[in-house]
Amino acid sequence: MTADPLAVTARHALVTGVSSGIGAAITARLLDDGWKVTGMSRTPPASRPGLQWLPADLSRPQLLSDTLRATTSLDAVVHAAGLQRTAPLGRLSADDGALMWQVHVQAACVLVDSLVDRLRDGGRIVLIGSRTMAGVPGKSQYAASKAALSALARSWAAELAPRRVTVNVVAPGPTDTPMLHDPGRARTPPVAPPLGRLVDPTEIAGLTAFLLGPDGRSVTGQTWVVCGGASL
Repeated sequence: MTADPLAVTARHALVTGVSSGIGAAITARLLDDGWKVTGMSRTPPASRPGLQWLPADLSRPQLLSDTLRATTSLDAVVHAAGLQRTAPLGRLSADDGALMWQVHVQAACVLVDSLVDRLRDGGRIVLIGSRTMAGVPGKSQYAASKAALSALARSWAAELAPRRVTVNVVAPGPTDTPMLHDPGRARTPPVAPPLGRLVDPTEIAGLTAFLLGPDGRSVTGQTWVVCGGASL
């Protein structure tokens, strides 16, 4: 049996949204697991050994290629940066919709397109989506931008399969992060799912670590929903 290269070599991941929420939790988990992490965000994360920070505004993806120019070879790319703006039909904001599309979709495209030749064969790509991608009243623009990630993942998974690079989406339900309390989503306050509590960011980090690790090497093109039963 051929060994998984990620199981036997030093591992390097690039993670976006590294300064808070799910991105911070994923970064902490990977560092604890012995990864080296290059983190991207607008604000600096807490300093930790093994973490290098690149200041970047993911809402301006056209600038990311230059930011990434010095990034060396990678074993994984995790796009966790995100935001949510909510409004019902009749009150939709074109600016909010464009902002979410830039951060969630266009930034993912620029990141992966820029880094694909620096991603080692057998590497991993994980995009952080949302359970909302199935459609939720008052969240149509957010849902559309997150739903697009599954299409990207399946397309890229097919393209990269000959290199044994896997591409997956982790789609959380209501997760206890600062974004949950963002005034931009005040019209749709969070509701605890059937299991009785919000999803913890460390749970999303754990699933992401599985997909990035040796036991996830045969999983590709899939969307994994972690929602505490909210999808039931």
